[in-house]
Amino acid sequence: MMKVFVRTREKALAPRRTRLEIPGWAGERTPRGEGAREQPWHCALFSEGAQYGIELFYPYRNELRVETRDGRLHLEGDFGPCPEEGLQWPPFRDFGGNYYTYQILLDLKVPPGFALRIEPHPRFYTDRTDTCPIAVQALIRRWWPMMFFCVFKSPAEGRVHIFRPGEPFAQILVIPEEAPFDLEEMAPEEAAERELQARRIHANRDRLSGDSRWVSQTDTVFDGTYRQMLRAAKTLAKDK
Repeated sequence: MMKVFVRTREKALAPRRTRLEIPGWAGERTPRGEGAREQPWHCALFSEGAQYGIELFYPYRNELRVETRDGRLHLEGDFGPCPEEGLQWPPFRDFGGNYYTYQILLDLKVPPGFALRIEPHPRFYTDRTDTCPIAVQALIRRWWPMMFFCVFKSPAEGRVHIFRPGEPFAQILVIPEEAPFDLEEMAPEEAAERELQARRIHANRDRLSGDSRWVSQTDTVFDGTYRQMLRAAKTLAKDK
């Protein structure tokens, strides 16, 4: 089990492994079943991807609104007096108009060979209001002692990003610090084997999905094949 060590400043809310909020940004508590409306958490691929990282929370009592009006970025929030000498205050600032930054002052120490990658929180992909902040990707190496700030993409003209108390605003993934891979065309034998696997799954979806098949409100078929095979794969891996 990998351990990630956390050091926060007094104002920071402790990060945690990302959780699905149901009801909330991950959808309503609508059971899978005939005629149900699709929810993001109904998809096993989304659920696994969304819970893979570490979520960061907005720690202040007053919300911040970030808006672009007449081509200019506006940061509106009441943060009161600076609580500590030497801090950038307010903790948000314009960064060239197209971006803005948040002084987060968070330290996450990962094992050797790993790094931290910042990205948008999964709720960005489920947000229908376009108010979710959009964190800009960044890779931080293990030897760097603190994440001093996060960068966000500015909202489009007339749109607003909102940071609310206790709400997640970004996610961090722990990944290998290097990506030493090349793209190479599959050998014919391997390609044929993968194609055969795909055809077998397709031909046996009814049997593989068991009684988990259902049709949603918009006539989308959810057969649960991937979810059932995922459970089987995890069981096999555990038995080994």
